[in-house]
Amino acid sequence: MMSQHTTQLTETLIQKMQSETFVLLNTVDAESGGPTSSVVSWVYPVDAQTLRLTIDHRSRLVANIKNNPLVTITVFGDEHVFAINGRAEVRQDPLNGVPFDMCCFDIHVEFVRNALFHGIQLASSPEYIKIHDEQAAKMLDGQVFAAMRKA
Repeated sequence: MMSQHTTQLTETLIQKMQSETFVLLNTVDAESGGPTSSVVSWVYPVDAQTLRLTIDHRSRLVANIKNNPLVTITVFGDEHVFAINGRAEVRQDPLNGVPFDMCCFDIHVEFVRNALFHGIQLASSPEYIKIHDEQAAKMLDGQVFAAMRKA
């Protein structure tokens, strides 16, 4: 259990994020200046200090991060909700080896904490299903993660 904060990813978080993981990406909206939160899944830990994230250029998130690199990644699991604060920088733009324009970012971890209030734990992690062509989605996911690892 992590009751205090740390400045790097724990081994538990690194293990949890080895496969496609449902996370919230919190950014500052480039137009309004307000906070925004979006679900993303193309994210994985490079090491204890770095997360790698890829976003489709059709998303406003690319402009948000380029305008203000401060982000929070929220990860649900292992009875906790982890908030990972960091600073993003472009790793590769456009990302090579994928069928459409995407931007790959490295997020340098500055602060990790359990975001739940005292005295509770998460009963279950969110799960999702892909409602479009599952085979095409699996193929794209494979291409994106392979390209991210080469970036």
